Amino acid sequence: MKPIAVIDFETTGLSPAMGDRATEVAIVLVEGGRVVDRFQSLMNAGVRIPAFITSLTGITNAMVASAPDAATVMTDANRFVGNAPLVAHNASFDRKFWEAELSRAGERASQPFACTMLVSRRLYPQAPSHKLGVLVDYHHLPKAGRAHRALADAEMAASLLGQIQHDLRSRHGVDRPDHALLMALQRCAKPAVRALMAQYTGA
Repeated sequence: MKPIAVIDFETTGLSPAMGDRATEVAIVLVEGGRVVDRFQSLMNAGVRIPAFITSLTGITNAMVASAPDAATVMTDANRFVGNAPLVAHNASFDRKFWEAELSRAGERASQPFACTMLVSRRLYPQAPSHKLGVLVDYHHLPKAGRAHRALADAEMAASLLGQIQHDLRSRHGVDRPDHALLMALQRCAKPAVRALMAQYTGA
């Protein structure tokens, strides 16, 4: 299967449409179920980080003041991803910042995004919650570091992706649980998941 890039942002708030900016990005490149490369950087977007965000992430204004500018980081991140499709946990959030920050940098975003949160809701309806940390504990996956730092969250999302692909093979008989299947699953209504699996297994 082709490489998949698992991405996570830390930001000053919830929406670039409201003026919020990225403060950190991390990307974990996964190929054949194994992590083959990583990219991580703080970025200086020229905006102040609210105190409550600093308390959540540990990222301070002093830290981003000495970081590379956002356009440089995003250009490098886009080059790192290349043509790989993207995965994120709660991808609607990360996709907004990926597209907004790339646009500011004069770059174009074209990769499709799959969401491990939406896929997990289809595959693991019995999980107590579909937050990333809860799913990591539910599947007994390794904790990668402090939550709400981009690389730690990207590493955990990559582990969750590996678990999803393993379960699609072992429980559902899918030979190639690729990005296209993840995209189809996240769009699939929950009652139709079984029929979708049958299409991919020939059952």
